Parts: sequence; C-alpha cells; structure tokens
Amino acid sequence: MLDTYRADHGGSLTDEQIQFYDMEGYLVLENLLAEDDLTAVKAAMMAKVDQIADDLFGAGLITDKQTGSPFETRLAELFAGLTDQDFLRFGRSWRDRMPGYFDIMANPKILDAVESLIGGEIFANPVYNTRPKVPHVAAGAVPWHQDKSYWPDANANPVITVWLPLVDANLENGCLHIMPRTHRQKVLSWHRENYSGTGYTEVDDEHLGAQKQVIPLPIRAGGAILFNDRCIHMSTPNRSRHVRWSLDLRYQPTDQDPMPQHGVGFLARSHRYPERVATLVDWLAERPEHRAQ
Repeated sequence: MLDTYRADHGGSLTDEQIQFYDMEGYLVLENLLAEDDLTAVKAAMMAKVDQIADDLFGAGLITDKQTGSPFETRLAELFAGLTDQDFLRFGRSWRDRMPGYFDIMANPKILDAVESLIGGEIFANPVYNTRPKVPHVAAGAVPWHQDKSYWPDANANPVITVWLPLVDANLENGCLHIMPRTHRQKVLSWHRENYSGTGYTEVDDEHLGAQKQVIPLPIRAGGAILFNDRCIHMSTPNRSRHVRWSLDLRYQPTDQDPMPQHGVGFLARSHRYPERVATLVDWLAERPEHRAQ
C-alpha cells in the first residue's frame, strides 16, 4: 500500500520531501552525514580488509598486503589480478558485528530522517550490508531487484532501505539506479541470477519493459538514498580504479516482523519506551532491546 501524506510528523524531513518519497518510492538526501559520522564504520571496514589481506597473504595469493594504501583503493589493489571466486570467498557483502556498524545504524541524523517516514518507534532490521564494489569483479554488479524479494513472506511493510555511499558514487564506479513508483506494486516474480556467482535475486524480464523509467542516482559520500523495499533498483559494474564502498541499512516500525530468520536487529529509537533502546553492549550480545541488569 502506498503511504499517504503525513502532515503532522516528527523527524527531520520537510513535508515536500515526505510527499516525494511517498509518490516516487525514494528520496535523495545530500550531505546528510559529516565525515566524523563515517569514521567508525570506515574503521570497521578497514579492519575487515586487514583480515582479508592476511588471509590472501597466508594463502599465497598476494605478496604485498598494501598496508600503505588508502581506504578508497586498498581492496582493489589486493584483488588486482585475482579472480571473481577469490573475491567471493569472503562473501558478496559483509554483515560483521563490529562497533562501527552499530555507531552508524544508531546515528541520530539517519534516525531523524527515518522517523519522518515511519514514526518514532524504530527497529533496525537485521539485514544490513557493507558492499565493496571492486573493479572488474562480476559480483559488484547487482541486477534489477526488489529488496522485499529477500523476505516476501514477512509482514514488514514498509521496510526503508537507507543506502549510504562511503566514497562518491557515480556512473563510472557503479552508482545506484532506480525505477521510481515501482513501490506501488506487489512483490514481482523473480529468479536467482547465475552470471555473477552471487545468486542475487533478479526480477523476471517481463517486468522490465521499455516503458519503465530508469533514474541513475550519483551521490557524494555523506549523502543517503532512502527507498521502499518494493522499489525496483540495481547498480552497475565498477569501471573505475577504486572501490565503490557503500552500506545499506534498513529500518521498520516496531510493530512489524523483526525477521529473526535473518539475524538479530535492535530497537534503535522509541519515544514510548526509551529505556528499552538497545546499546552497543546489547547489540554486540545480540539482544534486540536493552535489559536492566
């Protein structure tokens, strides 16, 4: 069901932004976050890259861990000359339970924007992903899909994806593309793609007619793209020389399905029960709410 205009709302979005989201199924927020907001999660990503470098070195696949390389290029340098399968050993995306991820998921600027769309009782969905789109690796291209195809039986509607670029995302390195207003449709028929080795869900060709409008969404680091989990979207291959780092977070009202089959989410904000809002300690212990000791 399409959300209706909410004249009396909390959070940080304007009435015009809410109306646009409800109509189009997505919203671009430039400069939502400052560099300081991204520091902790980027540190978590680099810790993962350290682990990958150690693994590749131990396996004899590389002779240089590229420890002096910057965030934007190090992972690309590590996998230069390696295969898609070498990359997929570490997964098509990462969902590590490191403090930096909680820091970004609980960021008040993000929660303020989400509150305008679903209210102040906010649950952080367990499906969050770090996506390092490495140059020339097939797993970097994500086909046309609806996020809801990954949880078609859940009663969680709406689930809002908050897509965050950690470097500037553009047409060269594989920015997000979206089909506006497709969030008004039910979950469409889909299949598992078989060309990238990832098994991503992909909507069937019959739903991708020429009449569909496609909008590329280049966006600078620190911005955010919010979209409904039924909105059809994809991202193109990375044809640059650096990694297109991004992070997708998901939020939903607390009265929706918490999707425990996908992991443990957490209560990120509550005006009714602020004492139950999860802390970092709770999240690391995989507790969805704070419990008084």
